[in-house]
Amino acid sequence: AVAAAARAAAARAGSLAVEEHHLSVAQYRAVRSVVPGVRLADLGRAVEQQRVVKDEEEISCLRIAAEITDQALGELLESILVGRTERHLALELERRLVDHGAAGPAFPTSVGAGPNSGSPDHQPTDRRVEEGDFLSVRLGADYGGYRCEIGRTFVIGTSPASWQIDLYELVFAAQRAGREALAPGVACRDVDRAARQVLRAGGHGEGLEARTGHGVGLEIDEDPRLEPAAMGKLDACVPVTVEPGVHLPGRGGVRIDDTLVVRSEADGGPELLTITTKELLAL
Repeated sequence: AVAAAARAAAARAGSLAVEEHHLSVAQYRAVRSVVPGVRLADLGRAVEQQRVVKDEEEISCLRIAAEITDQALGELLESILVGRTERHLALELERRLVDHGAAGPAFPTSVGAGPNSGSPDHQPTDRRVEEGDFLSVRLGADYGGYRCEIGRTFVIGTSPASWQIDLYELVFAAQRAGREALAPGVACRDVDRAARQVLRAGGHGEGLEARTGHGVGLEIDEDPRLEPAAMGKLDACVPVTVEPGVHLPGRGGVRIDDTLVVRSEADGGPELLTITTKELLAL
């Protein structure tokens, strides 16, 4: 930033645009010291807005990132899970991402077993996977600088409890409603509403996550935001997540999370990038 400011000063620029939300106070002062006579204008989120719609080359990178993520998750599901710690499973998933060609994980991998699956922001611990647990996993690959996301919930053991089946089917219905609402011209808040009203109708209107999804790209969390107060409408070729969940603290929870690209009906509707099955698997 300081080097860019020095170039602007050398070019006798009258003003310099900065992204204040990305600058610390110390960085801002450093830039100001280099260009004391140049006006610093806040650019706001203009760059982020330019990044919302992706071209096909960018989408191709996201598609490969999703394929890598699906591969890593699929291989883990073929292994023995009982007795292994959340931390071990998270590290193995991240290793498999790299083995399949990712630059690294798109974000810290989340694995929650049993009661820990009831926390939406759970970080892996040394808690071991046990029979009867819900196992909630969320991961993503970084490929070519582009990041995707997938989240799945499984049951450990051969016989899911009735409450686990009911909760899973409810979240699955909500996620399907959110996915089906994706289309160019649809208000972002309407996608959130489509998923949220299914969960409310199922008796889980309280304590829901703040949003149903968000954009992905060079960062794992970009515009647009699919949330109740969101402004604006979706465009074609915008990659987003749809990730509703219900979390019961101390008991367990379900989250189903996909990365999709908004497409028109004429182009086949939403393109699903993460294709690992959403059937409730008993592992």
